[in-house]
Amino acid sequence: MSDNPNQPQVSNSSNSEESESQAVDRAKPATPTQNTQNPWIEGLQTIGLSVVLALGIRHFVAEARYIPSGSMEPTLQINDRLVVEKVSYHFNEPARGDIIVFWPPDELFPNEGRRDAFIKRVIGLPGETVQVAAGRVIVDGQSLQEEYIKAPPEYQWGPETVPPSSYLVLGDNRNSSYDSHSWGFVPQENIIGRAVVRFWPPDRVGGLN
Repeated sequence: MSDNPNQPQVSNSSNSEESESQAVDRAKPATPTQNTQNPWIEGLQTIGLSVVLALGIRHFVAEARYIPSGSMEPTLQINDRLVVEKVSYHFNEPARGDIIVFWPPDELFPNEGRRDAFIKRVIGLPGETVQVAAGRVIVDGQSLQEEYIKAPPEYQWGPETVPPSSYLVLGDNRNSSYDSHSWGFVPQENIIGRAVVRFWPPDRVGGLN
């Protein structure tokens, strides 16, 4: 530094420029980091998630089923497509008149293992005594009014009492149905769900009774 007070002061340009550069750097907004993902990987992740969701819904909530035989005529026709919901029976017991999908008892197919699921209507509840006689279904001494059947049953069956946690099921086509009057009762644990809606064919879309 000069002792002469009249000599102009000279600033350090290098330090000044460095300070200005630091100030500008602090003022600049941070540039966001771009996360570029391979579109093939992203597509596979989307497909995988969709599959997991679909399997979860099918296993826990609802699934589609089709009708392969005429055992539930006239209510259900061959090749009808139905939605079977699986939630309500976790909170409520099956009721008389419900149309249920279930695995048949294991003793029907001892060597082949479990085959296709059955679909029938719940008729007898646990503890009830059921008899089929004179073209009628009689439960605890009272005849059921069944407007949904194709024709009155031509066979005799019972009386038998439905075991605990089991159900007696019959097809609406009483004289052409392989059901409880042939092989016995359905354990509650075999029930898959309740058929609630027909979505095919288009001219018969609607709820099921």
